This record gives sequence, C-alpha cells and structure tokens, in this order.
Amino acid sequence: MHHGSLPPKQGLYSPGNEHDSCGVGFVAHIKGEKSHNIVEQGLTILKCIVHRGAVGADPKAGDGAGLLMQIPDAFFREEVDFNLPPEGEYGVGMLFFPKNDSQRSALEKIVEKVIVEEGLEILGWRTVPVDPSDLGESVKPTEPTIRQVFISGSDNQAFLERKLFVIHKIIGSRVNKQQMAGASDFYINSMSTRTIVYKGMLLAEQVGEYYQDLADERVKSAIALVHQRFSTNTFPTWDLAHPFRMVAHNGEINTNRGNVNWMAARERSMSSTLLGDDLAKIWPVIPEGQSDTACFDNTLELMVAGGYTLSEAMSMLIPEAWYGNDLMDNDRRAYYEYNAAIMEPWDGPAAVAFTDGRQIGAMLDRNGLRPARYIITEDDLVVMASEMGVLDIPQEKIIKKWRLQPGKMFLIDLEEGRVIDDKEIKSTLANAHPYQEWLDKGQIKVCNLKGDVDLEAPLADDAL
Repeated sequence: MHHGSLPPKQGLYSPGNEHDSCGVGFVAHIKGEKSHNIVEQGLTILKCIVHRGAVGADPKAGDGAGLLMQIPDAFFREEVDFNLPPEGEYGVGMLFFPKNDSQRSALEKIVEKVIVEEGLEILGWRTVPVDPSDLGESVKPTEPTIRQVFISGSDNQAFLERKLFVIHKIIGSRVNKQQMAGASDFYINSMSTRTIVYKGMLLAEQVGEYYQDLADERVKSAIALVHQRFSTNTFPTWDLAHPFRMVAHNGEINTNRGNVNWMAARERSMSSTLLGDDLAKIWPVIPEGQSDTACFDNTLELMVAGGYTLSEAMSMLIPEAWYGNDLMDNDRRAYYEYNAAIMEPWDGPAAVAFTDGRQIGAMLDRNGLRPARYIITEDDLVVMASEMGVLDIPQEKIIKKWRLQPGKMFLIDLEEGRVIDDKEIKSTLANAHPYQEWLDKGQIKVCNLKGDVDLEAPLADDAL
C-alpha cells in the first residue's frame, strides 16, 4: 500500500528511512488450548510494555499498537448473519477502509471482484464494532472504517491459505495501479484461515477498549502476539502499527534498502511449484514506501506461501553468524552457506516474534542487541517479551526462565504441543539436504580460478 499519510521525501527526511523502536511480546498455550484468558493476557502484556511509549502533544495519540491472534471461530459463528463452513475452510480478511462511503464501496467492489476472479467465494461482510470515545483528537480524523470479509471456496486449508495470500497481493497492487480515491486509507491487516490482526493508531491500553470484539468472553485463541510502537523518527499511521500479518518486531532492520532491492531483482528469476502461475500475480512482493518490518513481513509471507516452513524461512532471513565460525558444526554451516546465495540476511538490531497460527516463536538477529526474555509455566503457558515482569506469574509456577540468544530460535508448535529447541530445528534443517555436496558441485571459488577459466561457460545442469 502507498502510505498517503507519510510526507514526501524532503530535506533530510525520506519515507524510506522509517524505522521502528518498540515493545513486543506474546503469550501462548503450548498445547494449543484456546481461551479468552490468552487474549486478556496478551492485552496485559501490551499495557506493561507501555512505560517507554512516546507521548507527544496529544496524550491520547499513540504511535500504534495491536494484537495478532487465532481466528475466534465460535465467536464469529454466533456473530455473523450467514453460514460459515467448518473451521479451516474459510478465511477472514481484516480491512481498513476510508470513512467516505462512496470511496469505501468502490474499494469493496475491487476486493470482491478479485476474490471471485481467483475462484473463491464471498460469504459476507461484517463491520467491526469499535468504541472511538477514547481516541485522541489528532487521531480521530484518521480513523478508518474497519470491515471483515469472510471468504470460502476450498476444503483444503493449505490451498485456501495460499490463495488468500495471492488475493491480498493482487488487491493491493490493483488499488495502487488504479490510483483509487481513498487508497491511502485502505489497508489489508490480515487475510487468513488461521490468524487475524486487530491493530491501529492506538495506545496500548486502548486496543482492548477500542476493539469491542477483544472484550467479548467468546473471543478465544491459543496465541496472542502483541506490539506497541514508540516511534522516535516515524510518522504514525494506522497501517504501520504492528503486528503485521506474520511478525512483530523490536528494533530495526538496518540492511532494509538492500534487502528490498534484492527482492525486487529476484522478481524475474523466482519460481514456485506451489504458487505456480499465481506467482506472476503478486508483484511487487514489497510495495514501495513501507516500514522495514512490513518489508520483512512481506518476504516471510511469500516464502511460507511458497512452501518453506516457518522455521526454515526465519533461519534464512535471520541467519546465525556462520561465516568463519569454527564452533558451528559443518552440516549447519553448509546449510547457511548454501542459503546465503538464495537470501541475504536481514540484519538488525532486531528481535522478531513470528507466527503462522500453528507455530509461534521469536528470534534475535546475530548481533543480539535487543533484549527478549521468556518463561514457561507448569500449566503450559509461554510468555515472551522485550521487557520482563509483564505478567504477574507466581514464581512457583515457573519451570523455565531464559532469554533469547543471538541467531537462536525459540519455537512453540501448538499442533505438536511442545517447545522445539534451536538445536533440533537447526539439525532438522541442516540434514534435510546434502548442502555441502551441493556447495562442492555448484560453487566456484575465486581463489581457485586459473587464468584460463571461461567464466561464460554454462554450468552443468546438476550444478544448480
């Protein structure tokens, strides 16, 4: 999306330099048990990372805060006035629209048209109930109309999830291309069969009051990923609030410009057996003018839609320090070295929390300059946050306390009902393919070149 609310490049300011400084956290039930309690605890964590929040001239104006959770299926069944297929066989899009009715309906028509063109069906719309009474005076004029669209068309959840990814990409670029009126107030927060994002230009304590759904006892989830943005040098907008569709992030990605350029350069050379012809429809993967985290989120989303596992994609985007690291075992180093040719590292300082609705986790980049700690309780609760002491949990209930370490991944798999440690994740990835063998076949090292090597000679087929 184009951010209509960001000023144009001028003087020393460039919208491309937007960075975030923030608080991030999540709470999850390891065994995947859904409850309203998780949503409430997520909102509590959000309030507890508030003390560093930036408050300007308008004390009621936040820089953005939000919560990502699993789709509250039972709640929606009671709330909507149309029939929903079984859980996993429909998706929900959470969308921001301009307040202007004619602009909104023109944009809704585009949303509907793309869904139908792509072979899915629209079950219906729902206007999200909000309470704007506590919004700051400076925020009120920017408040969007927030609507949910319910989409079905396949009983294959993996297929439907990928299709929804393709659809939200097409809608975004079509709205941009057609320069629709109100486009700067249009944004797709999430579109998934598994997760939904409630966010906005809100203060942490406003999220649960503004979105009335979140206060409803029937709204249940096994995960709540939360984020509050305290911007130091950024222009707050509703769409730039985190969480994004898969991540929330504390810190900044300093290599962002290069990463974005590389992703654009790959456009022609990418292919995907899973996405097939749909791959051509989703460009640009990273729309212009987004924050560093939004760019990262777009890339992760593409990789997961294209068939990478969540942990594999994250380990490629934020690799460990493998180069010249004698302490790392050879298989693991070969894995990183091979993948370094496919994806450049997105380097921080960054702590990133991520989820696809089935797994939730967090990791620090290899520099490890952003603190993040976690605890696990005897009743299967995991709490992770950029500050400690965010939930009041009695000491005797805590069975593990630790912190995230540079390059290491902390991952909970709700379907397997366990925490998967970094060693297991990395050895699974490293042993999935004979990476060293592939490197030996396909790598040409400059130091081994003789003067008469023909660099233009085509590589043997098996070297790729």
